[in-house]
Amino acid sequence: MKYQQPGQLRQFGVEEELLLVDSLTFKPVPAVASALAGQPAAVHAAFLELEVKQEQIEVVGSPSLTMADALSNIRQGRRLADAAASSAGARAVALATSAVSVVPHIVRTSRYLAMESRFGRTMKDQLTCGFHVHVEVGSAEEGVAVLDRIRIWLPVLLALSSNSPFWSGTDSGFASYRYQLWNRWPTSGPCEIFGSAPAYRREVARLLDTGVPLDPGMIYFDARLSRNHPTVEVRIADVCLEAEHAAGMAAVVRALVQTAARDWKAGRKPRPVPASALRLASWKASKSGVEGDLIHPITGQPRDAAVVVAALLDHVQKALAESGEDGDVARVVGDILAGGTGAAIQRRAALAAGSLAGMVAQAVERTHRLGDVPPEEVFQRPMRY
Repeated sequence: MKYQQPGQLRQFGVEEELLLVDSLTFKPVPAVASALAGQPAAVHAAFLELEVKQEQIEVVGSPSLTMADALSNIRQGRRLADAAASSAGARAVALATSAVSVVPHIVRTSRYLAMESRFGRTMKDQLTCGFHVHVEVGSAEEGVAVLDRIRIWLPVLLALSSNSPFWSGTDSGFASYRYQLWNRWPTSGPCEIFGSAPAYRREVARLLDTGVPLDPGMIYFDARLSRNHPTVEVRIADVCLEAEHAAGMAAVVRALVQTAARDWKAGRKPRPVPASALRLASWKASKSGVEGDLIHPITGQPRDAAVVVAALLDHVQKALAESGEDGDVARVVGDILAGGTGAAIQRRAALAAGSLAGMVAQAVERTHRLGDVPPEEVFQRPMRY
């Protein structure tokens, strides 16, 4: 990695995994190869990549300096993915799991086939769509210090982003069932405090030495140092149904990183919360989203979700104010608390439509709606219906 000292505003970028569904039946369809064939690999805001399964596609956004830039990039990336999907008779939709039953098809690379051979049903079932936020850091040492200090707040991000209530044709009873599925991987979930970059590297080496993970790419911590970029990568969130919610979550992650780096430089120690407690907090966030209680990161006790979310915003208030995004983030979070997460929206839509396929059809429209974006910011490639 080549680290550079971040400026006043740290760059950040997002990766969104989107589900590919048939444009008529709205059932998942193994269309990624056809979608990518002959399509432009990138626009200025994003490019498309294969993911683990043929029923999904990954959108990798370019770095942003502001929440407004991130929102524009997310919208353009979603339109790029949908245009590619449309060429194969499909649509790209921001759902973190498939609501209807599906037998997914693996992308047949040597690495993915080796993972399927080693991990069996865990890999066969792995059709989930996450939301990854990269934030630049000045060094590996700063990055690990950030990881040690943001870890207690990550369950709140999971709760706010929860967007996977359905699995295999039924209501899972969870707001983020994706997180439950993802935690079947042996290296997933929260970590203990590392304390230093060498300690982080020793822990990764220790895990690899067991022979269980196939390679370093399978170090699936909720947040980790990126192997390919000078960034911290926060991986706990579901892909968000609404583009505005995704941009808001990315801005909060950037503010968390900035706050943590400032605390580290000031000599403030990370809170010594054990990973076992964080696992329970993440389970609770996965179960109920922002409906009911969450585990408060400071007290470790259950509190109303709105109170815990308010504590998160208070924690990052200074960083959000410095970027001028405190008002925009407050509006996004207020919208989630008032109108519900993607999980709540999915459940209401399924009830109103009378079918899960009808819910997916509505989710496609929510994925790509443009809101009040100025015409000059709209990706010019036409959408096909």
